[in-house]
Amino acid sequence: MSKETQANLWYLVVAVLGVLFVQDLVSTARQTMTLTYSQFETYAEEDKIATAIIGDQFISGTFQTPIDGKTRYVTTRVDPDIVARLEETGVDIVGEPENRFLRDLLSWIVPAFAFFAVWMLLFRQFAEKQGMNGFMAIGKSRAKVYMESETGVSFDDVAGVDEAKAELKEVVDFLKNPSEYSRLGARIPKGILLVGPPGTGKTLLARAVAGEAGVTFFSISGSEFVEMFVGVGAARVRDLFEGARKAAPAIIFIDELDALGRARSAGQIYGGHDEREQTLNQLLTELDGFDPSVGIVLLAATNRPEILDPALLRAGRFDRQVLVDKPDKKGRIDILRVHMKKVKLADDVDAEKVAALTPGFSGADLANLVNEAALLATRRKADAVTMDDFSNAVERIVAGLEKRNRVLNQREREIVAHHEMGHAMVALALPGVDPVHKVSIIPRGVGALGYTLQRPTEDRFLMTEEELRNKISVLLGGRAAEKLVFNHLSTGAADDLAKATDIARAMVTRYGMDRDLGHVSYDEERPGFLGRPGDEIWARRPHSEETAEKIDQKVREIIETAFSQSFSILEKNRDLLEEYAQRLLNRETLTEDELKGLAERLTQRESVEAA
Repeated sequence: MSKETQANLWYLVVAVLGVLFVQDLVSTARQTMTLTYSQFETYAEEDKIATAIIGDQFISGTFQTPIDGKTRYVTTRVDPDIVARLEETGVDIVGEPENRFLRDLLSWIVPAFAFFAVWMLLFRQFAEKQGMNGFMAIGKSRAKVYMESETGVSFDDVAGVDEAKAELKEVVDFLKNPSEYSRLGARIPKGILLVGPPGTGKTLLARAVAGEAGVTFFSISGSEFVEMFVGVGAARVRDLFEGARKAAPAIIFIDELDALGRARSAGQIYGGHDEREQTLNQLLTELDGFDPSVGIVLLAATNRPEILDPALLRAGRFDRQVLVDKPDKKGRIDILRVHMKKVKLADDVDAEKVAALTPGFSGADLANLVNEAALLATRRKADAVTMDDFSNAVERIVAGLEKRNRVLNQREREIVAHHEMGHAMVALALPGVDPVHKVSIIPRGVGALGYTLQRPTEDRFLMTEEELRNKISVLLGGRAAEKLVFNHLSTGAADDLAKATDIARAMVTRYGMDRDLGHVSYDEERPGFLGRPGDEIWARRPHSEETAEKIDQKVREIIETAFSQSFSILEKNRDLLEEYAQRLLNRETLTEDELKGLAERLTQRESVEAA
């Protein structure tokens, strides 16, 4: 008989005894009459009382014959000399004054038991929130176990990361046919680390591997190992690997590995990170101890591989790193097609056109884009999602939510209109610049009073010095337009100045694009593996004060040159600037098709000047 069956049997016995006890109490209560003390004395004098049990506070007993169908009685004791009086009337006294020991004992035990029960209930709720599940389960793993039918994900559901899928298909083949890989003496990697920016599908890939292989899938986040008690995380690591060994073949997936595997520091304060370090040490030990030939594969995901402990990444632990990067245009098309299957589309929707509008979007961004487009179509009571819904969803994600209730006065609207047309005209006039998709003076987001939306027609991985300078000129085109038309500067160009300065400083310090400073990198913030600044906060400046002064001077020169270029373009075409700024004021938004005329007129003027 199992423990669960025994427990259920005991519950049944206790329940039956409880029902019998309650029935006895109810039966006794039905046969008992409650008397006043005067009635009790009257019945005693009339010789209707057969027996009496006298206690300190109550008197109970039986009648000579039933009265109103009641055979028993109970009354409150008033006269302390009642015993002598009852003996005179011939009543049979069958009890002594009641013993209060049991009642006094219960008066202590019951409150203590109630307090302990409430304390245990509160502790259990706290333990469940902390993942401890009781005293004996503090070190138990909180990994969620998914079987093949429960993952519901295969490689067909993952798009845009073909290289990563090809790497992981090898793992699936090994789990299905381990003998094939051992034929020539090869072994499968112990651990595979999925690295890439957030939202690129690392977790989805891991679940797809489990779904394709049809094996048990243990999934847990790195942060779930670390708790308030020292040693809990290490115990959970042991429990996780022990469970995987019992369920082999199996896949262990640790998401957000950087929460657990951050590099250890020799100069840290003692006691500050003992729990995390013990957990990491236990993970390293388990990685050394388990044999992948039994059919256990460890997958992990992180978007910050540069901060992981070197001991975690050495050969024999996480042998292979698979980059899951943001998708290119073909990958975006595949991802969009996967998500577009779930919504009702109009005939004009083309995944390739949507992909052209979304360079730099991750898989999660594209999924959000399709959902936003569907919500916009639903909001306007449409029968299907159109291409306009996707365009508006792109603007909503990139530029922010429209703020039509943010009312600008006429003067501010004129400044914003000239500012945005300054950006657009400089972008249309310079070569190698992303085409202008839309210009609007409708406020969006937190602080944008208007926006000029540029979307590249193709994925770019390199940019020349000329293209970077032209990009800075476009950023400063709005400020140049304000200076030209209104002869003043406003706060509207704050974000443009910040972006232009970042590009100019990168040209000088990182890309070595200044002839005087030479082909040397003076970059102070070295980027991490995925383009984020590293943790080298104690690094000294890698150049002298004299060089720093030259860097500042060169950055200012680049900015001033670009501003002069923008101002010159707008000054030569001021009539077009005024004309299209007025159109923008009247319509609030100008699309790419409406700007084609402006682009043609600018091209004709350049041809005439060149001739």
